[in-house]
Amino acid sequence: MVKLLIADRDSKEREGIKWLVQAYPIPFDQVELAGDVEELIRIMEQETPDVLCIELDMVPRDQWEEVKKRIHFYVRRVIGLTAEATFERATQAIELHAVDLWVKPISPDRIKRMLNQTVKQIAEEHSRPMFAMPATYTPISYQTLFLDYQSLGENRSLILVQPEHTERIPLLYQFLQEYPFHKQPELFPLSDAVVCIFPRVQPDERKYFQQEGHRLLNEWAQRYDDALTLVIHLALDGSISLHHKYVAAKQALETRFFIGHQQVIFVDEYQEWRRIDPFLTPEEQREWIQMLSDFSKERIQSWMHQQFSYREPPFPEPGLLRIRLTSILAQLRRFMQSHRLHEEAMYETHYHRVFASVLYSPVLFRIVQDILLFIFDLLEGAQERSLQGSSDVLEQAVQYIEQHFARSDLSLAQVAEFVGRNPTYLSHLLSQKKGTSFRELVAQIRIGQACRYLKETTWTIQEIADRIGIRNPNYFSRLFKEKMGCTPRVFRDQKNG
Repeated sequence: MVKLLIADRDSKEREGIKWLVQAYPIPFDQVELAGDVEELIRIMEQETPDVLCIELDMVPRDQWEEVKKRIHFYVRRVIGLTAEATFERATQAIELHAVDLWVKPISPDRIKRMLNQTVKQIAEEHSRPMFAMPATYTPISYQTLFLDYQSLGENRSLILVQPEHTERIPLLYQFLQEYPFHKQPELFPLSDAVVCIFPRVQPDERKYFQQEGHRLLNEWAQRYDDALTLVIHLALDGSISLHHKYVAAKQALETRFFIGHQQVIFVDEYQEWRRIDPFLTPEEQREWIQMLSDFSKERIQSWMHQQFSYREPPFPEPGLLRIRLTSILAQLRRFMQSHRLHEEAMYETHYHRVFASVLYSPVLFRIVQDILLFIFDLLEGAQERSLQGSSDVLEQAVQYIEQHFARSDLSLAQVAEFVGRNPTYLSHLLSQKKGTSFRELVAQIRIGQACRYLKETTWTIQEIADRIGIRNPNYFSRLFKEKMGCTPRVFRDQKNG
């Protein structure tokens, strides 16, 4: 007598599975229903069901360990149900030794197939003599994927299917359940992918999965306008456990970083990563400083494409490339600060968005594009600030000179330090914007002040020279005549006469 217990908070889900079992029929002699944890425990203790279909979400965290112990004690086969295809739920299914994990909404064909298979296995166990040798076939479960259980006769192929957007895992799982495979696989949804386990296909397994894989990619893309990546581990060696096949497929999946989505990847074509030094050399750092200072978009774009275009394996390790990209971001950060772009929310937000892309984006090409677009925005912003800020810098410089012209030691370096600019840059601005040199500008301001003193005071030529920062009265007289066309004494006589 084979008993089934369905534990789910949703009465429609409970009744729906019960109706399906009785309508087809699936050979359970007794079907019990539980709507909460207390009822679940009571029925398990009274009926000791052979098969338990349990909604994992219904068990509170603080009761999980106790419920798990009772399930291990009273139940022979467990099937997990969940509305969330998350790693936590997959882990719970493993802890229960679940033979399958159903993600709602559940396909009726999936329910029928799994329950029939489970009943058949239990019937075979009942009919097996006590002294019989262990079966060479191990039922597939999440444990088989995540724990290194070696089993004989495990000659199965594995396909790891990952969508471009992992929030579509429930949709992908439903799509694969309904997809018309030539050989129906067993499906195991994870938080970021779905694992498909196939029986061995002969004779030309590689050709079969190549065709099946591309057919699957095209069907998904046409229906959902989204991309998939398929990693295939062929059943070439029966001694390799499903766990090792899964781990190898996860490693091979990382080649997507270089070749992009919408690809069929075979694990046996995967090569080990090539080691690189991820940090920019001193020469490369100087080159970046120069390219940014020159606002050279063309050189920067050429450098990025030359450094990060990989077409053939062996590829560099993706983690090392991400470190190299963050070294470039460090150069961009210094450039932002030197032009005070980090003070603007638009550029600061864009910087953090690109930083996240470098850390988490699954495809290198998109990271490079994100960085280039960010650099172009920075260069345009820096140029605009330079144009807007040059007038402010010059105005501050002139005001400083007007306030400190009486200092005989007044220098370009002092003024440049005050306005926060390089002396060479400030000299270039004076020449470009005002058509004069620093020395000429200081002389003009000093002579202008001397004219006012000559008209408004009775100070001597020596006193006036001292008050405008010129210690040598003879040099003052020569400079005054050069600028005004007459000596200071003649200028005073003309204005006062």
